[in-house]
Amino acid sequence: NPRVRPPAIIGHETAGTIVAVGKNVTRVRVGDRVAVGADVPCGQCRWGLKVLGNNCAINGAIGYQIPGAFAEYMLLPRLVLEEGPVTRFGDGLSYEEAALAEPLACAINGLELAGMSLGKTVVIIGLGPIGCMMIDLARVMGAVKVIGVQRSKRRMEIAQSYGADVYIASEEEDVVARCREETGGEGPDIVMTTCGSVEAHEQAIEMVAHRGVVNLFGGLGKDARPMSVLSNTIHYKECFVTGSHGSVPRHHELAVQLLEKRMVRVAPLITHRFSLSHIEEAFAVMRSRQGMKVMILPHAAGS
Repeated sequence: NPRVRPPAIIGHETAGTIVAVGKNVTRVRVGDRVAVGADVPCGQCRWGLKVLGNNCAINGAIGYQIPGAFAEYMLLPRLVLEEGPVTRFGDGLSYEEAALAEPLACAINGLELAGMSLGKTVVIIGLGPIGCMMIDLARVMGAVKVIGVQRSKRRMEIAQSYGADVYIASEEEDVVARCREETGGEGPDIVMTTCGSVEAHEQAIEMVAHRGVVNLFGGLGKDARPMSVLSNTIHYKECFVTGSHGSVPRHHELAVQLLEKRMVRVAPLITHRFSLSHIEEAFAVMRSRQGMKVMILPHAAGS
């Protein structure tokens, strides 16, 4: 990633306890339990002034330009405390759960951009951690029907505990045809592609209802083939295609509130835990895609 210049401390999606503060710090105090998000805008450009700092050209982020969380201690610079997502949470929420406020904040941003509101049908393609969070989140935001689509059988097993109305195995069924069938032939109002798949992006535009919204939530790899979309599909459906990335501090604050109220569940997504000394093993598990969320516990003695 061009934003990371070694030597660097990477790692975001984090939570911990404030153990020391500078003399001019007022936002947090020693002993506070805080969740820390990722996106940190400059605070001076037009995007920051519009409270849309995730579009800041500098696009600073914890674990990228700003030293991250794969360490026993991390420093929150002045800019992070002034402009970034640093949110207190209570004793009723675990550090592991609070750390996942960051991806949940991204999910909130995505569904907001998709115009999620009461009574809409939603398809979520890709039931990894964020896809599962979106099932709960879509319910909170008023979805009348939620359809989950997933390829990996292991992830499908975990995702089924999240209670979507319909689950579709993409390797076994025609996803577009089934989603249309489940929505009375009209297609869903909203399609979220929470996976890095060109095919999923294409399917989303094909299946979405007239005047519906497709949110290309999952980024694609550099070697991904170009999307193949008939512009007339968008033209005659009058559908809307949007992207989303990251979040802003208010999303992070809302994410912590939803977690504290148990309106969105993240604990079932944590399938593996490793100490900092076993981080290479943790990355191997992550790449295998056999689990969901792999947590690094910097102060733990072993895996």
